[in-house]
Amino acid sequence: MFSSRWHARWALPLTLGLTALGLAVPTASATKSAAPVRDDFNGDGYADLAVGAPNATVGGQARAGYVTVMYGGPHGLSTTHRTLVSRATTGIPGSPAKGQAFGLQLSKGDLDGDGYADLVVGSPASDAVVVWGGPHGLAGGTSVPAGNTQTGDFDGDGRLDLALFRSAGDAGDDPGGTTAALWTGPLKRTGTPAAEASFDPDHLQYVNVHDGTTGDLNGDGRTDLALYIYGGDGNYGTRLYLSGPSGLTPVGGFPSGDGAAAIGDVDGDGYDDLVTGYANDEKIWVTYGSRSGLGGQDTWRPYSQNTPGVPGATETDDLFGASVAVGDITGDGIDDVVVGAPGENQAEGVVDVLPGSRHGLTGTGAQAFTQNTAGVPGTAEPGDAFGAGVRLLDVNGNGYADLAASATGEDGGNGAVWSLRGRPTGLVTDAALVFGGKAVGAPYTKAAFGFELK
Repeated sequence: MFSSRWHARWALPLTLGLTALGLAVPTASATKSAAPVRDDFNGDGYADLAVGAPNATVGGQARAGYVTVMYGGPHGLSTTHRTLVSRATTGIPGSPAKGQAFGLQLSKGDLDGDGYADLVVGSPASDAVVVWGGPHGLAGGTSVPAGNTQTGDFDGDGRLDLALFRSAGDAGDDPGGTTAALWTGPLKRTGTPAAEASFDPDHLQYVNVHDGTTGDLNGDGRTDLALYIYGGDGNYGTRLYLSGPSGLTPVGGFPSGDGAAAIGDVDGDGYDDLVTGYANDEKIWVTYGSRSGLGGQDTWRPYSQNTPGVPGATETDDLFGASVAVGDITGDGIDDVVVGAPGENQAEGVVDVLPGSRHGLTGTGAQAFTQNTAGVPGTAEPGDAFGAGVRLLDVNGNGYADLAASATGEDGGNGAVWSLRGRPTGLVTDAALVFGGKAVGAPYTKAAFGFELK
């Protein structure tokens, strides 16, 4: 399963004009268990959170960017248990460069098969870097020829593969096109895959790939791939590929969204479901998976702040659906959905939680959180964009997915991330944590800390 999170196009104060997305999280069990390897960089059994700050000044270079990895533990995240990664870090190839935006896009998983998750840090203007996991956390890196990447077992052989994408810049309203490759795992630390093949050149040459998300929509044990693309004339959406014996095949006929996507099993039937955000329409859509793939139009379901039980009301420019993530917050074996609306109330922002159920996603029992919610640190201010990024991971190993939510506009663009705990009743604010670049000893001025969460 993957974790996905899409960023609103206006949320990042980068001159690059790019948008990023993320991957849905593994389903948490109701009993304490080790985190899936793909989320655990140091092998201690707890899921770890990677936070991109692509607008940060590093080595005197404006917008060079960095990533902070917050390691999970029995008490959740801590600002003292972390690793900072940038082009200035020993063992990481290259040097900081102006406008490089290192950390704009992230993916992760155990690419070399050693039992530790690895982090792939994307940068639109240079090669991505695989930062290798190990018993002491992330260390050392290898360049790979891509601006952004996605990980998954696309061929179903039990080893993680790597999809690599290199997109030319958007020329006005027109995409420059994307070249892509599929690398079969395991990946050697020299950057050599077991095999390599080109990927969908006929279609991708006409679009720019900005990010993506993965999961198993038809339950066949192979990872399916959803890409966040720009198709020109201001049109963004999701391009979906279903895996099979003959490889990844493009499919259509589903709500493709305009800015966010996540995959998870929100009805508990054993098949992942696709959640897409339509921020411009102030809603999300759920397309349910099945043995044959995505269901037809009669199975599509929209949700908004006007859905019964969901707090608030639909208003123009709330951008409900600008970010989405999927994971099991309540430990009932069914994934829930968190939705960011970073434009809410003059861009103060809000994060809504919609529970999953045996009958599918529902507004019944939904929750809403802002910086003015009791127990949430901080104060909601116009322009904070709370909810610009969301991610669900069980960072304390208790079987309930915890929320990471970012506000990229916090403190005038410095950015910050909040962590709220999952419980059987939903998200709770006891032991809530907020941190930004300053709290983790990293460059923080105008850093857009939290632009990417993985």
